[in-house]
Amino acid sequence: MSENKEPLLVERDGFVATIINNDFPRNRMSLEFMDKLEMLIPELGTDISVRAIIIRGSGEEHFSVGMNLKQLPGAIEAMGGVDPIFDQRLRVLSMIEKLNKPVIAVMCGYCLGGGLELPLACHFRLAAEEGANIGLPEMDLGTVPAWGGSARLPRCVGRDHALDMILRGKMVDGPEALRIGLVQEVWPNDQLQQKALELAHELASQPPLAVQGVLKTIIEGEDATLDEALALEREAVHFTTGTNHAIEGYMAFLEKREPDFSSDPEKVM
Repeated sequence: MSENKEPLLVERDGFVATIINNDFPRNRMSLEFMDKLEMLIPELGTDISVRAIIIRGSGEEHFSVGMNLKQLPGAIEAMGGVDPIFDQRLRVLSMIEKLNKPVIAVMCGYCLGGGLELPLACHFRLAAEEGANIGLPEMDLGTVPAWGGSARLPRCVGRDHALDMILRGKMVDGPEALRIGLVQEVWPNDQLQQKALELAHELASQPPLAVQGVLKTIIEGEDATLDEALALEREAVHFTTGTNHAIEGYMAFLEKREPDFSSDPEKVM
């Protein structure tokens, strides 16, 4: 846990950048955190020294309880309504979802409201084996999810599970989240952050232009027709053809060795 009072911290480990919501212990998503995040995501997207990103809360207790609701009345008055506040959050989450690099959410303790909606925009979600409370409790506040939760959750777990969680304010733990497809992996609490880092390094070791092509094909093709999705796939093929990474992968296959994609993915043909 850092004594730094900055709302958002960034750590680097090789090709991996870790974004930390620095509001220990509950890691509320403050207005300041979202402002910083909105500026940071495009920077990381164009930084060739970053190939994978982790988002986590400060400490090891909670990912996030969601928005700092104490800030809401003042923000509404200052911005002339609630729409500019939620528009920004939808904009930032869309930026994460469409980023050209894989983003991993590390989910432990409370992952509530925006604390679930942000991970739903990430490409990978890892959860703690014990103690995770994951859900969209907006019904208890007399309202509905406002950061895309009711749109993304059904796409992730299916309509039935989404209705069950949202209309009943139902919380799920790590193992249940894994069972319904909400997360890809569950790990013991004391291993969770290390496993997220290992996954990030694994993803960062892949050819970045190919990773970018797959992310674009799957994310943009999710709601496209089959022909449109196939066109995106073909675009990704052309995007990677002739790069030194494509050549390295081909030569490594012929030489029966592991490929090395650590160099910059320059177009050489």
